[in-house]
Order: sequence, then structure tokens, then C-alpha cells
Amino acid sequence: MPDLPLTGERTMPGIWHETYWFARHVVGYDWAAGLLAAHGAPGGWKPRRVLDAGCGEGYGAQRLYDSLDTAPTVVGVDYDAATAAHAATAYPDVRVTRGNLVQLPFADGSFGAVVSLQTIEHLWNQPAFVAECARVAEPGGMLAWSTPNHLTFPPGNICHAKELTAPELRALVERADPELGLDLVTMTGIRHGPRIEDWERRHGDLVKAQLADEPAAWSAELAMFVASLTAADFVVSADDLDTSLDLLVHVRVNG
Repeated sequence: MPDLPLTGERTMPGIWHETYWFARHVVGYDWAAGLLAAHGAPGGWKPRRVLDAGCGEGYGAQRLYDSLDTAPTVVGVDYDAATAAHAATAYPDVRVTRGNLVQLPFADGSFGAVVSLQTIEHLWNQPAFVAECARVAEPGGMLAWSTPNHLTFPPGNICHAKELTAPELRALVERADPELGLDLVTMTGIRHGPRIEDWERRHGDLVKAQLADEPAAWSAELAMFVASLTAADFVVSADDLDTSLDLLVHVRVNG
């Protein structure tokens, strides 16, 4: 288990009862890694430097690093000092620094890609975050963000300043300062895959089952199922974004 407290602000690997939430986060990182790989195809644009803005424990930044064969520099930034220190120690392939996501400590055009997953909902000034991501991205670079869908996410997470719906996330991009040169490429969502859907047909809502009691009081069947989940148990789809679990947005920076 990572040497960080489980506060509800981040999820981490190695915690069996967090496996469902961790797997959803991994889906987002795999989606972002796929975008990077597509851009880095032979003859195409290759990101020299990739930023994971709000890297948390660091597993996602490492996953991005491992997914690419172009030997990029992956930089992680997190506001929490203990978290940034842990990530720097646990993942030496990733360069980690502490920083404010609405005042990123990097020069203009420093990164070919800026990835920020399950982060924007924690920020009070979301337009400033969008502007900062665009500022530190090089012309022709990409932004890849994910965030829980406010319409489906369980209420009451005190670490979330403002959760977003699909139209609100789209508006953040489309209403940004035109000088930022943002072009929304795709918006998709994460959904339960067949194995979870089958479990829910037999037992009911999986998220509600997990939140109904402390993990120590879960039934053996629920505990075993949750602990067995992986990213393969979720799918990414553009269908009916209002009922998706997490929203994924891919933006091109044309500035």
C-alpha cells in the first residue's frame, strides 16, 4: 500500500477495496496513452515532453511513460507536497515537481501533450486551469482530460469543488479565450463493460453496493468481485454521455 493517506482526494494502487475506482482511473490513462501513441505513429507528430497535471500518487504518469516507445520526458505535477515527494521516489522514470495547476511552473509551449485525469473537478478556477494547460502546450499539441460525470457520480465528495456535466465540460473548451486556439476533437465517456453489467443485473447497482457499508462489512461475493476488477471491465464510448461514468475530452491546441 502506498505511504499516503486515503483521503478521498486521490485513488491509489494496491488497495483492494479501491480497485473499482482505481480501474476507472486506469481506463482514462490508457485512453490518453492511446491518443499519444496515435500522434506518435511513424511519420507523425511525436510528443517530446508529456505533462501529467495533477499526477497524484504517480502511477498514471508512469503508465504514460511505459506506453510510449519514443523515449519521451514525462513530468508529473501535484500541489500536495507529500504526494509529489512520494511520486518522485516511487516512479524515478517520471520527473515530479510540486506546483499549482492554475499557475503551472513551466514556460509557454513546454509540452507536446498535457494529460490531466480526474483533476479538474478539484479546482475552483476551472477556466484558469484550461488556459494554463493551453499555455504550456506547444502549437499542434494535445490536451487530454477526464472528469467524473456530475449526473452519475455519487454526491458528497468534499474534495470536489465543482463536478461537470458533458455540456459544461464542452463549454469550458468552446468558451475559452479564442487566442488559446483550442479545438475540441472528441468527447467520449467511460461505461461499465459486460462483466459489470452482468453482475448488476443479478445484484443491483455496484457503486451503491460499495458505498452502502464499510469494506470490512461487504459480503464475500462483493469483496471478491470488486478486488477482481481491471480496466478491461470498462469501455470507452461516445454513446449517451449523460449516463456515462466519467467524461473524456481530447483537445488540439492550434495556437
